[in-house]
Amino acid sequence: QVQLVESGGGLVQPGGSLRLSCAASGSIFSINVMAWYRQAPGNQRELVATITSGGRTNYADSVKGRFTCSRDNAKNTVYLQMNSLKPEDTAVYYCKMVAFPRDYWGQGTQVTVSS
Repeated sequence: QVQLVESGGGLVQPGGSLRLSCAASGSIFSINVMAWYRQAPGNQRELVATITSGGRTNYADSVKGRFTCSRDNAKNTVYLQMNSLKPEDTAVYYCKMVAFPRDYWGQGTQVTVSS
């Protein structure tokens, strides 16, 4: 059974930075695509970033140039470095492991960008 646990969320001022972590249990982490999603109140969950097992990344247009996704396969952990944060980045952030026959989700971590 795979478990994903996010951490690193919090309250930050506009222009600030946060680094989210997602720690995975289970031996399949290193071979799977990982993704970060976010969901703001009243909005659908949206894809923020993906990272392949080899470290290739892709980002939503809204975060390109500000967010960086990375992974440490030895630690079974994926990261989301968020810089130049804006109020519209406020959301619950979730990590997902793309796996077969099912995907796995973390419980989410709240990020609030406000002065």
